[in-house]
Amino acid sequence: MNKLTVTNKNDVSRIDQNAAAIYLTSLNSEAGRRTMRQALNLCAGLLSSDANALTFAWHEVRFQHMTALRTRLTEVYKPATVNKMLAALRGVLKSAWLSGQMNAEDFHKAASVKSVKGESLPAGRELTSGEITALMSDCEADITNAGARDAAIIGLMYSCGLRREEVVTLDLADYDAEGRLVVRGKGNKERTAWLTDGAARAVADWLTVRGANPGALFVAVNKSGRIMNYKNMTPKTIYSMLAKRATEAGVKSFSPHDMRRTFVSDLLDAGADITTVSKMAGHANVTTTARYDRRPEEAKRKAASLLHVPYMGRGA
Repeated sequence: MNKLTVTNKNDVSRIDQNAAAIYLTSLNSEAGRRTMRQALNLCAGLLSSDANALTFAWHEVRFQHMTALRTRLTEVYKPATVNKMLAALRGVLKSAWLSGQMNAEDFHKAASVKSVKGESLPAGRELTSGEITALMSDCEADITNAGARDAAIIGLMYSCGLRREEVVTLDLADYDAEGRLVVRGKGNKERTAWLTDGAARAVADWLTVRGANPGALFVAVNKSGRIMNYKNMTPKTIYSMLAKRATEAGVKSFSPHDMRRTFVSDLLDAGADITTVSKMAGHANVTTTARYDRRPEEAKRKAASLLHVPYMGRGA
């Protein structure tokens, strides 16, 4: 597509006056800021040559530009991705309006562009019970402190459905002897998670290694197995750890969020109420939880098996 006519000739020179910068600082998590900045960089590049999120003049965007951008994005990305980008754009335009860079009429017209209808299958996959067992067995076979820590993290991510950003922000004080864990999710919303069974035992073993020093619940362990400090790990460390354990356990590659998908799917399969599961996962809307529900797919598979195609194959 040809570049839109919006230019950045009137760019705001100070970064603290850039609408995108204002919007990004309002987001609560580093992961959220990183994701939305990438989306805004892409949109800025489509709207104007040689521009990115922090150099583009967002206050010049009008309804016609948003409409053309929505059309272009729809040609390339799935509805959920497009709507996430549009949400970021609306947030930026609102920041431009509230900071006095854009008048109310232009803001409301530009922000009125509708979201894209449509639904795509959720990305990622669920892990099988055998794969979970293989991961935990690999950690148990590792007699170093890293083995104890990783078993606790994997057990917690599967049994509580934690995002990796939530795992690394946990403090020792967030967990008590009764198995109660206080989790801070998106938007700094707190929820309670409960560790039972093998997950509780794995965390207990890790705490024996970690000790009672105040600080992060999960901390870095060097190659010799020593705990160097009690600072929080990074989300990237969790990603790398899971990839390493998957390779060692012979488990097909999976993302940290796939642990969360498995948590939701397995609970629903076991008959847990979807409203309760939604609260356990920290979802703002039960509709989000329903997207992880694999029971309808299983019902469709069983229904499909009721039909018979009279073909025996060439080798018959």
